Amino acid sequence: MALDYPTIDPIIFNFGMLKISWYSLSYITGIIFGYYYVLRINKTRVRPLEKKLFDDAIAYIIIGIILGGRLGYVACYNPAHFISHPIDILKTWNGGMSFHGAVLGVMIALYSFTYKRKISFLYFSDYIAAAAPIGFFFGRIANFVNDELWGKVSNVPWAVLFPRGGYLPRHPSQIYEALLEGILLFLILNLFFRTKYKNYAGIVSSFFMIFYAAFRIIAEIFRQPDEQIGYLITHLTMGQILSIPMLVIGVVGLCYARKISKNDK
Repeated sequence: MALDYPTIDPIIFNFGMLKISWYSLSYITGIIFGYYYVLRINKTRVRPLEKKLFDDAIAYIIIGIILGGRLGYVACYNPAHFISHPIDILKTWNGGMSFHGAVLGVMIALYSFTYKRKISFLYFSDYIAAAAPIGFFFGRIANFVNDELWGKVSNVPWAVLFPRGGYLPRHPSQIYEALLEGILLFLILNLFFRTKYKNYAGIVSSFFMIFYAAFRIIAEIFRQPDEQIGYLITHLTMGQILSIPMLVIGVVGLCYARKISKNDK
């Protein structure tokens, strides 16, 4: 027996040209909650940063999320469609954001910001990495509301009948990812900010890369592959393939962060 999908209008308010969707609200909420969380953990570090730095970094982060997330989706998930319909690249309200692309976009934006401000990229990125799961959680909930990115057909008791999924009982993979990439990842990184590692530049960022990649690979097992892509190398999904280099970068970054932390001591 499957659960009925709780039909929710993806658009909260519609004022003609101005539309406010749950998808856009999830980004706004994630950024606001993440900002205040960053200010909180900043007080716990041996070398806290000025609040103005975080205020000024918000614009860079938003640009990195939007450009990286959208261009990542365009390049990796449906390039043929967007080559034929380039104007659709701007229609972000229809969904289509790559979490891997957003991570890369934010990394580039943060590197540019920290380079200009002459502060440690690794030390600053630890803050953003610790707060990122908050945005991931709200983003995955928005995926559920939008009736997208659902899971494979299943007979588990909590399977959901998604309308756009053909009213077949499916894994609510969006909820799985909200729990793994959102809540569990947040708790793990928050634990590191309660230890001495919170003061080692790059440690938390590296663990973020490692655990996010691992959780994404696991979650993709239950998720229906994108229709326009399907399975790729040895039955891997695009999400799993993109997570592998992320996992490698996290391990290399962890080794490097531990090395420079010892030198710093």
